[in-house]
Amino acid sequence: MKVAIFGQYYQNDTRPIIKDIFVFFNRNSVEMVIEEKFLKILYEEKIVEKQYNTFCSHSDLDSSFDILISIGGDGTILRAATFVRDSGIPILGVNAGRLGFLAKVQKDNIALFLQILLEKKYTISERTLLTLDCCPNDSTIDINFAMNEISVSRKDTTSMITIETYLNNEYLNSYWADGLIISTPTGSTGYSLSCGGPILTPDVKGLVITPIAPHNLNARPLVIPDDIEIKLKVSGREEQYLVSLDSRITSVNNNAELLIKKTPFQIKMVEIADETFLKTLRNKLLWGEDKRN
Repeated sequence: MKVAIFGQYYQNDTRPIIKDIFVFFNRNSVEMVIEEKFLKILYEEKIVEKQYNTFCSHSDLDSSFDILISIGGDGTILRAATFVRDSGIPILGVNAGRLGFLAKVQKDNIALFLQILLEKKYTISERTLLTLDCCPNDSTIDINFAMNEISVSRKDTTSMITIETYLNNEYLNSYWADGLIISTPTGSTGYSLSCGGPILTPDVKGLVITPIAPHNLNARPLVIPDDIEIKLKVSGREEQYLVSLDSRITSVNNNAELLIKKTPFQIKMVEIADETFLKTLRNKLLWGEDKRN
């Protein structure tokens, strides 16, 4: 078995998690290839001493890899997806963060879940991604896809912006707001949820359009099919506004048009029977904690 290992940052409470993973894989003769910057941190912190092969870009990951292990929170998984891209390598998230919906493996059960991984007793959940095209292309984002959401928001002003929105070239609405979120089902438990958007289960073939602090109070989140192309035209008092793809942000001129649609490939997430999406919702959102239940 050959695995890629990625971690975004180092914190003291991740030390035992990392050691458990490396000990288990070394004991079971699993070949590990570590993201270059992450391995440098592990050497500096003296967490590992053995020499490992490294990867530093998506071109270093090919079909010889069985899986990518992401150590951190959901943000780490979103960055791991930029390495995986369209390679088809499944991602398993080990949760060293806080409120994680994607990182399923908890630190108390690492050995059990890694054994399940070794025996390939897991399923795959395919996650929809969004791609962004900007016309004219004046953005500086190299990776033009998002796993959670693509959002637009005001930049250098406290004034609202106006976001003309079209679905398959048919006019939908002009949102007067701080911004607008176009979310995948995966991202429906993130930024969109905090702005009042609905939760979609990962297998739903839909997207969510959620305004951020809308001035037109009758504007509500809208669920649409995921095969629709969304066009946005943004105007405001400033010359530029912000566009974010997950955590990657760039500035875009007011005269640009944004075209958002589903990518032709999906990200594969490892699903383990004891850590289902519904169980995660109950645990993370404290559903059922009301004593009247």
